[in-house]
Amino acid sequence: MAHDHAHAHAGHHHHEHPHGHVHAAGARALGVAFLINLAFTLVEVAGGLWTGSIAVLTDALHDAGDCLVLGTAWYLQRVAMKGRDAHYSYGYGRYSMLGGWLTSVVLIIGALFMLTMSVPELWAPELPHSLGMIGFALFGLAMNGLAAWKLHGGNTLNERGAYLHLLEDVLGWAAVLVGGIIIHFTGWAIVDPLLSVCISVYILINAIGTLRKGTGILMQEIPPGLDMHQVRARLMAIPNVIDLHDQHTWTLDGSFVVHTVHIVVDNVDHREALAVKCKARDELKALGIHHATIELEWRDEECGLQHH
Repeated sequence: MAHDHAHAHAGHHHHEHPHGHVHAAGARALGVAFLINLAFTLVEVAGGLWTGSIAVLTDALHDAGDCLVLGTAWYLQRVAMKGRDAHYSYGYGRYSMLGGWLTSVVLIIGALFMLTMSVPELWAPELPHSLGMIGFALFGLAMNGLAAWKLHGGNTLNERGAYLHLLEDVLGWAAVLVGGIIIHFTGWAIVDPLLSVCISVYILINAIGTLRKGTGILMQEIPPGLDMHQVRARLMAIPNVIDLHDQHTWTLDGSFVVHTVHIVVDNVDHREALAVKCKARDELKALGIHHATIELEWRDEECGLQHH
């Protein structure tokens, strides 16, 4: 869910975030998609209770989760326009990830609750109002399709993440539509709880994945796909570099990567020292690191951090 990243890293032009140019139009599109989704989720819950379909209710949960994602993304898109300030030196990018993380927790609890409702129904399914199910599924496809269309041209990660969520909802409603048609023509009541179980499991798998990713970011794990051995090898290959230590790499929000390193150099002059720094910055940038803080140390310098 991430998904759902709004960034603005102001400050030095050479540290600017590639996704930093956030537009008010993006916030507006997210706002419209959020309001469509919110109104629709409320209608859905009523529809699920009216048709007696647990699959419709489960999809309502899926949409409610996406409402949270869209609402958070909308708010964060606006917050991110502020960029860095006196309170947040890196800007507000990590808030978006926190929104996705909290939403995942809500979705996991909701999906587990729906499973406790739908699994017992497999043994004694009640026949839902199939025409009502079909009607709601068509309404769901239209509403989610409209919200997705509103966001499909978005260029920020935030908008892209929200758009992908809405596409998932479209698939969920397509499944409910097929289920409603099958029930209508065959009278197989078990299709309804089966659909609910499938949707719940799908929500669980996605939410747990987002939760794991978000927890890794919060705990400042090294971003996946970045090989620290390769980082070390590339930096050690720079002329005049004899050692490096105190390397730390983390990501602010899943896309903006930050790195700090102490590079020990031989007794070099000022010009050579500048060349080492410049080359190190280029190497790190080539490896996908956006913001590098490099400290140079001389061979005979005592560094208090060396053993950490």
